[in-house]
Amino acid sequence: MKIERTSDYSIRIPKHDRMQVDGVVYTDRRLLAGMENDACLEQVVNVACLPGILRASYAMPDIHWGYGFPIGGVAAFDAQDGVVSPGGVGYDINCGVRLLSSRLKRDDVADKMPLIVDKLFGAVPSGLGSQHRDFSLTRNQVEQVCTRGARWAVENGYGLRDDLAFIEDGGCIPGADFAAVSDRAYERGKRQLGTLGSGNHFVEVGYVQEVIRPREAELLGLQQDAVVFSIHTGSRGFGYQVCSESIDRLQSAPARYNIQLPDRQLVCAPLKSPEGRRYLEAMACAANYAFANRQLITHFVRDAMEQLLARTWGTPGLQVVYDVAHNIAKMEEHQVDGRSRQVCVHRKGATRALPPGHPLVPRAYQEIGQPVLIPGDMGRYSYVAVGGPRALERSFGSCAHGAGRVLSRKAALRQTKGRRVDEELAHKGITVRAAGRKTLREEFPKAYKDVAHVVKVVEEAGLALPVVKLAPLGVVKG
Repeated sequence: MKIERTSDYSIRIPKHDRMQVDGVVYTDRRLLAGMENDACLEQVVNVACLPGILRASYAMPDIHWGYGFPIGGVAAFDAQDGVVSPGGVGYDINCGVRLLSSRLKRDDVADKMPLIVDKLFGAVPSGLGSQHRDFSLTRNQVEQVCTRGARWAVENGYGLRDDLAFIEDGGCIPGADFAAVSDRAYERGKRQLGTLGSGNHFVEVGYVQEVIRPREAELLGLQQDAVVFSIHTGSRGFGYQVCSESIDRLQSAPARYNIQLPDRQLVCAPLKSPEGRRYLEAMACAANYAFANRQLITHFVRDAMEQLLARTWGTPGLQVVYDVAHNIAKMEEHQVDGRSRQVCVHRKGATRALPPGHPLVPRAYQEIGQPVLIPGDMGRYSYVAVGGPRALERSFGSCAHGAGRVLSRKAALRQTKGRRVDEELAHKGITVRAAGRKTLREEFPKAYKDVAHVVKVVEEAGLALPVVKLAPLGVVKG
């Protein structure tokens, strides 16, 4: 395909054949070279062919192949003429990250990391199919979770009311209808709330290694050497079931609405159609389930740290800095062609990034913009950023969500055959625990791009501005 470099940090794939808009990828030459054996750019082109897409089919520098949409893909569709596609959200609906600050300093916990990681590993069920043995929700309770999100968790004693002010959309997106959720989804979800899951999900203990923007860091409550806790997980088997059933249900919709798809994985329906509305209702249920899931895990982390550290150190004081969704489709208002329009923004492996003064930014952060959480791999570093000045016009207020894989899980297993990744990380001063060694091998650091490189691109593109660099001390992996 023809590729035009529009700056040192972006390329354009000009509109051709059935494309409705251009493809725009935020990347530099080195990251672009790494995409040669990946079909992700072809997926950017395919997304550009969908009806009602506005401005461009976008991709972030952590882009890699995904189901339908590339992971790292962003696309907005007109509310009247556009479509919604489950492939533009993904199977783990509202997989996202929450960051907690603390009163602890690195020196307070450095010699306690094995104890801390073991305590967290015991407090938060993790691994494939993980669930609570003695914690099961009734159908009515799951419905409340799906319609109230993190508010349900707080109202039932899992967290603080102040937490809700620092969660995207207050921890509950509108439009959820539990009638759109199947019995099978309920059965999968009734015992998994408050669990981590498997794969790249984690609870990480880290510290502020570098303050890049002191004013913004101060407002976020992130000082040099301060200990932080990161929680990365989503809607678990509940969200997977919602996505899988939605894809099956929508198979006949493209033919019914005369939509020609370049890829069957982009199955979709008009936003105004009964099928499109039903998917959005079910997706909102799963998204709110995920917000509640991270809220419960926050409660478990707080409780574990209180039990472990209160006597020797005092109250750790864990506060929510922010919680962002990575896999979601949301109705938002944006300026398009000089006028305000309602659009459905698909962010798959991408996070919202709003600039200072935006009405959806929490009051405490109005001066600096929405926090953007960009985790790296478990052996190097992660970043906290804020929404950049050009994000609204260049990506519908979106940014990269992490480092992005460079190796498939199978390739990672081949490269780590016979290795003890936990021991390698221990030599770097990082304590890790996982349900199995295979997960650690699949998630070893070199399976991912260098997130510092990704952050450099989004900064130069004006999508987000880095505030602090975090380094890991201990990790619980799914």
